[in-house]
Amino acid sequence: MTETISVDLAVLGGGPGGYTAAFRAADLGLTVCLVDREERLGGVCLNVGCIPSKTLLHAAAVIEEAQEIKDFGVSFGAPQIDLAALRDKKERVITQLTGGLDGLCKTRKITRLQGTGRFSEGGTLLVEQQGKTTTVRFAHAVIATGSHPFHLPFAPDDPRIWDSTAALALELVPERLLIIGGGIIGLEMAQVYHALGAEITIVEMLDQLIPPADKDLVQPLFLKLKKRYRIFTETTVTGMEAADEGIRVSYTTGDGTNQQELFAAVLVAVGRRPNSRDLGLEKIGVDIDKKGFITVNQRQQTSVATIYAIGDVVGEPMLAHKATHQAKVAAEAISGRPAAFTPLTIPSVAYTNPEIAWMGCTEKQAKEQGIDYEKGKFSWGASGRALSAGAAIGASKALFDRTSGRIIGAGICGANAGELIHEAVLALEMGADAEDISKTVHAHPTLAETFAFAAEMVDGSITDAMPPKKKR
Repeated sequence: MTETISVDLAVLGGGPGGYTAAFRAADLGLTVCLVDREERLGGVCLNVGCIPSKTLLHAAAVIEEAQEIKDFGVSFGAPQIDLAALRDKKERVITQLTGGLDGLCKTRKITRLQGTGRFSEGGTLLVEQQGKTTTVRFAHAVIATGSHPFHLPFAPDDPRIWDSTAALALELVPERLLIIGGGIIGLEMAQVYHALGAEITIVEMLDQLIPPADKDLVQPLFLKLKKRYRIFTETTVTGMEAADEGIRVSYTTGDGTNQQELFAAVLVAVGRRPNSRDLGLEKIGVDIDKKGFITVNQRQQTSVATIYAIGDVVGEPMLAHKATHQAKVAAEAISGRPAAFTPLTIPSVAYTNPEIAWMGCTEKQAKEQGIDYEKGKFSWGASGRALSAGAAIGASKALFDRTSGRIIGAGICGANAGELIHEAVLALEMGADAEDISKTVHAHPTLAETFAFAAEMVDGSITDAMPPKKKR
């Protein structure tokens, strides 16, 4: 059975990038067809990524706060954890958000197709839907197919070896959980499962946790976590074997020691790969690089003028907020508007406890690139708001170009760092210097003022700490 429809724009993929492109294009007057394999819109982010993980992280944070509040003279009994109720809460959050997307889609009169889409020729997309094929003829298309977790080639096929999707299903809390990968996903899941009672071991191949961030920002988190987890950096997993009693894992530490341990479950969190295969791109001449990413220009246009691509499938960083902004650029470009994706920075956030957020040029990048910079760093141990909230672990850091004076990067480690970093993002986009930031009145006492204090360390006006000695 076949059916043919014709639209101005076909969007392949219903995640944050895909549905944003579809919604924006519809608002600009285009007829739109949105294709996704899943019944619910939202992609990985809403269904098995950002949103469910933050829901579980909130529960974990409350458990941790209840334990740490003893320092304030307040004590609670041991938490009573109902996994079924926690899973239900997570699902209700997802359902509310995805249901809202359904309503927005219908209101905009967007045609929804659930199925697997493949390009057959320049202006045609074939969508397979449970034995039915729908031919979608389009003037333009947006590819927003996202990414999938990387699987270790030597890992056996066993339900006790998880990817991020399986970890977020929260089917059980293993007694001993190994997490391969000390990046954002690995550390967030470590926080959830530790709060629920699991013994955590983390293995990271590189020399620090959260490798893209500056080590000094990660250090406060590392010092806290090493008291709770077993953490092995510069360590490589060399093999896994499924046994009746668990998963037997072999790994080599930085000093060359070979070890083998048994774990109840293993989470593999070592990155993601683009979903660019089996889309029929070779049939229509869309260029893909050696890593599988679709190449695009600033208008998100591929090597085929009528085909655009956005989000994870076009490269790093694989972040939902990057995808949504690229989506609007693509929709506006297709609609004939002068649009380009040219952000000066894209912020990154690890929703750990404490959180770590950074934007712009990191300090290690500045050193590698030979950039002459000034640094202001303010410890949260001197912040009245942080101390009064039991959040003294952390720091705010800002980097400024020594020649122009403009901010080039910033990082924050501490409570709500993911919310606080956006002042730095705006400062960079607007070309602010240290004096601009330090003379912007910040409410007191707040965590936000620590960013202003970091700027004051550079312009020499700091009074809440001793100003650093200026280099002659």
